[in-house]
Amino acid sequence: MEIFLFACKFIKFKEVFKLNEAFMKRALEIAEKGSGYVNPNPMVGAVIVKDNKIVGEGYHEKFGGNHAEVNALNMAGKDAEGSELYVTLEPCSHYGKTPPCALAVVKAGIKRVIIAMEDPNPLVSTKGIKILKENGIEVITGVMKKESEKLNEVFIKYITTKRPFITMKMASTLDGKICTVSGESRWISGQTSRKYVHHLRSKYMSIMVGVGTAINDNPLLTTRIEGENVRSPIAIIVDSKLRVPKDLRIFNTLQERKIIIATTEYADKNKENELINMGVSIIKTPNKNGRVNLDYLLDELGKIGIDSVLLEGGSELNFSFIKEENIDKIMCFIAPMIVGGEKAKGAVGGKGIEKLKDSIKIYDMDSEKIGEDILVSGYLNRG
Repeated sequence: MEIFLFACKFIKFKEVFKLNEAFMKRALEIAEKGSGYVNPNPMVGAVIVKDNKIVGEGYHEKFGGNHAEVNALNMAGKDAEGSELYVTLEPCSHYGKTPPCALAVVKAGIKRVIIAMEDPNPLVSTKGIKILKENGIEVITGVMKKESEKLNEVFIKYITTKRPFITMKMASTLDGKICTVSGESRWISGQTSRKYVHHLRSKYMSIMVGVGTAINDNPLLTTRIEGENVRSPIAIIVDSKLRVPKDLRIFNTLQERKIIIATTEYADKNKENELINMGVSIIKTPNKNGRVNLDYLLDELGKIGIDSVLLEGGSELNFSFIKEENIDKIMCFIAPMIVGGEKAKGAVGGKGIEKLKDSIKIYDMDSEKIGEDILVSGYLNRG
């Protein structure tokens, strides 16, 4: 009899576990709709369930707007009383641009809250959960925690370190080249990959290139998605001696987004003033071996609220970021072509690494087909 009762409890537990995951999966799906609109806040989704049916759902739609829980409660109305709330992040406990969500949940009469992950901010972590429990609400945590952490990897890095999450994006041939021996690089990646990159840009607060790329490629560094009105990321050019010409195409976009140039004491003062008068923001860092001090730059970007950087090269800047262990994630589009040539640049330049034992390791590797290309992604600094 005891074995039978245990088996029944186990079966019921499995059924509840499956239901919890199903509703949390829905919360994660709608949370992602806030991608590119809520920075530097997290993407959050909430689903309200009563009698195993969804009666309300919502997500954090834009920075400064209602949080996910409030949007879900508004949709549920009176059905929220006695229901269950599935939310991808611990309800907030403090007054910011909006009142605490934990108090709104209590007021609505929710009986149980299922949370994917606790708030990673050490100043507020578990405080929202405490409010819920003190008001008699049952709390379950850790349902699809890894998936929620993956969704908000940018937020977690920024809120815990006050530095932006850095993703290095590259496009290379099968033999690792980013251009031919003559310098031609348009286009190595295919049309589908290029469209994908524009969607990627819309998710990041900023995009960064070195002065060499700015001069040689003369890129716009904007987000262009047909049929969609999306913002372009803040553009950052790393230029230790302020060599950047004032007539680059990128400066034609000053009215639609901020442009920052990171430089050093070697910058020409007159050129600096001219750029400032154009509307360009200047961040002057201490020089490090005659170059921009990247650690100092990342600290400054964090201070002004930039939570993420999409690094688009070139090869020298890529190596500098890798060498100083400032890359969190790497995304490499590999095109099905070979160009060869000793003088054709690789995706990562610099002095290189002499011994394999000192090579930079990539973790949690993944790959997918994007059109004719293959996108390989992974994480650094996880060893």
